[in-house]
Amino acid sequence: MRAMLAATLAGLAAGLIHVLSGPDHLAAVAPLAGGRGRAWRAGFLWGLGHSGGVLAVGLLALALRGALPIDALSSWSERIVGVTLVGIGLWGFTRVLRGPIHSHVHVRAAAAVGVLHGVAGSSHFLGVLPALALPSAAASLGYLSGFAFGTVAAMSGFAYGLGLIGGSDDASRHRRWLLSASSAIAIVVGVVWMRG
Repeated sequence: MRAMLAATLAGLAAGLIHVLSGPDHLAAVAPLAGGRGRAWRAGFLWGLGHSGGVLAVGLLALALRGALPIDALSSWSERIVGVTLVGIGLWGFTRVLRGPIHSHVHVRAAAAVGVLHGVAGSSHFLGVLPALALPSAAASLGYLSGFAFGTVAAMSGFAYGLGLIGGSDDASRHRRWLLSASSAIAIVVGVVWMRG
């Protein structure tokens, strides 16, 4: 029981660190977050999608220990994430150019981009590989669960903070500035990811 609790807490810390230290994560959610009061939903849904992707890879890796080409899958997935980030950035710029920016959360997009990030990249190093190294299935599942909870909590908090900025008294101007900046960052991070 003590080993499972320790593994869960380690997973929680790894999930928080993984999300907040990944510019690709922050760049992916920023253009999708809406105004005050609802922005947290974009982060929450992204976090659920990301956790679902990591859990799927983690459970598959636990079942097939050693037989999966994780490195090859990760390499291709990272390029797809890069293309997706560039697409999100371009989409954000078209919203800025079209006129008034409405404050609503893009639910399906946030969840789908989260899933894509969950099956790609460094999620495997912080979310899956430590779980494979743990001595019991209970500890491995505890670690993966903690990682998932940390991911959802960190991204919900980040998106909520963006909502506070976008939902301020001068909301229209702040949303336009925030969307422009986050779209530019998404494109830059996406190009870097595509180069591998």
